[in-house]
Amino acid sequence: MKKARSAYEEFMAMTPAERDKAVAKFDEEFIADTFGPPPPEAVAQMRRARRKRGRPRVGRGARVISVSVEKGLLSRSDALARRLKVRRAALIARGLRAVLAAAGEEP
Repeated sequence: MKKARSAYEEFMAMTPAERDKAVAKFDEEFIADTFGPPPPEAVAQMRRARRKRGRPRVGRGARVISVSVEKGLLSRSDALARRLKVRRAALIARGLRAVLAAAGEEP
């Protein structure tokens, strides 16, 4: 079964004269005034494109901080994180929660 050609491939398969004829309507002034509202699929695509990208928000969000950690402690922590199959940040967050719980702080 032959694959259908894309609009681009169809356009590129035209002769130069056919291409000139196909795009001539866009040389008119105020061509955009002839366009109607975008179809619902295009509106949905634009909404998705406007959404903020990145990691999903967890809790009240996250803040990047800079913390100095002794090299030996950091390497041991990274080894533990690998064994537990979690990221370094998750391991640190888990440790902070444990310390806060031990101090009687509510989560």
